[in-house]
Amino acid sequence: MVTDNPTNVTAMAVPEQMQASVLSGIQELRVEPVSTPSVASDEVLVRVAAVGVCGSDTHYFRHGRIGDFVVEAPLILGHEVSGRIVAVGSDVSPARIGERVAVEPQKNCRRCRECRAGRYNLCRRMEFYATPPIDGAFAQYCVIRTEFAHTLPDPISDEAAALLEPLSVAITTMRKAGVAPGSSILIAGAGPIGIICAQTARAFGAADIIVTDLAAQRRDRALTYGATRVIDPRDVDVASADLDVHAFVDASGSPEAVFDGIKAVRPAGTAVLVGLGASEMTLPIEHIQNLEITVTGIFRYADTWPAAIHLVASGQVDLDSLVTGRFDLEHAGDALNADLDPAGLKAVVYPN
Repeated sequence: MVTDNPTNVTAMAVPEQMQASVLSGIQELRVEPVSTPSVASDEVLVRVAAVGVCGSDTHYFRHGRIGDFVVEAPLILGHEVSGRIVAVGSDVSPARIGERVAVEPQKNCRRCRECRAGRYNLCRRMEFYATPPIDGAFAQYCVIRTEFAHTLPDPISDEAAALLEPLSVAITTMRKAGVAPGSSILIAGAGPIGIICAQTARAFGAADIIVTDLAAQRRDRALTYGATRVIDPRDVDVASADLDVHAFVDASGSPEAVFDGIKAVRPAGTAVLVGLGASEMTLPIEHIQNLEITVTGIFRYADTWPAAIHLVASGQVDLDSLVTGRFDLEHAGDALNADLDPAGLKAVVYPN
């Protein structure tokens, strides 16, 4: 096993090298041996059980970049992770070895203004899984600081535990949107994030959950995951349909959906932009100003895993049924292309 200092690490038997799926170019993946990550004094080594495929993974796979984040060297993708702790650093209790955990895939500096204010997701020195140049978890092992390895109750499966990461995105979104019992929300997009947002809105108490999508199959599916009604935006002008919602969430990345969704928000409401879309968009500024609408985005999450674990363990959010494709490490490329099937929701990779 590779460590920062072998005398400072307590571990099960761990190999010095592991197998990983490495992105070496646009749509070029290869399984190859790499060094098992070293374990710092405040970290744990996790044997990976399941890794969900995210839209950002597919974007790096197909385009090699997301905005200013550019893949310039071989990179291991994957940041929706669950597994079991097999080694701990000297500052971590050996009792943690053997724990099943969900990984919050980030490492903040702990010292900057944003970290000290509790907004550690906005840390400018953040090291985030599968964001260049930081490797992710399409590999047999990964390393994370101990506080970001969240202990799981037995009823939560490895698959659901991996998907606590996109659920954390949805929890952050609902908090930003101010969703509360009796409120109304419009969600554009019935892909994985849109579906998880619909479930989370229901768990937060929303009474009216409207989901729009171009695909009939996705709209029908949204109705089984918390939506109270669905709309085909080709048939209904969302902007002028008098939806009058408290909050709008874009999970599509479509400039048209963003524009129309903001127009559907009532005075003093909130629009939250979540989907990966164009870097610049046209917004209905007069509507935003005159109705005092708050327009904001989200960037990852902070302090969401406890809530996510509760929502799944209590049965308020169902993540297991979202898994529609399962792949081994050799077929990670197929997992990254699984989103091309409109019938699919979440693909999961199993590195071990």
